[in-house]
Amino acid sequence: MTSRRPHRVRIKRAYEAPSPGDGRRVLIDRLWPRGVARETLALDDWLKDASPSDDLRRWFNHDPARWPEFAARYGEELERPPASEAVDQLVRCARAGPLTLVYAASDEAHNNAVALRDVIVQHLAHPVRRALPR
Repeated sequence: MTSRRPHRVRIKRAYEAPSPGDGRRVLIDRLWPRGVARETLALDDWLKDASPSDDLRRWFNHDPARWPEFAARYGEELERPPASEAVDQLVRCARAGPLTLVYAASDEAHNNAVALRDVIVQHLAHPVRRALPR
């Protein structure tokens, strides 16, 4: 009988110090966090393609009242290339070990990292085979 190790996908603000348990650290914002030096973030990767489109980001404007609609629209964006390829990469990383999604937003409950983590966890729990382009 084999025991399955739970997949760990964490989210952490760019302004919080890295910790040993973070595992692979990936910045998932399109814009670099203000006032943070590159070496301070201790990133393994920066996946701009995993971030919301500029239009969606501007529309949302971190308004909690728009959160459900933002999460739905962002989820749709994440199903199309190149975002879907970034999601696949993050899912592979999460399967390999701890993964921390790094983001800059000040609202810790309503941001793209929360929505992206939910998508990754869903893919880990219910792998979906995407149709190959013809």
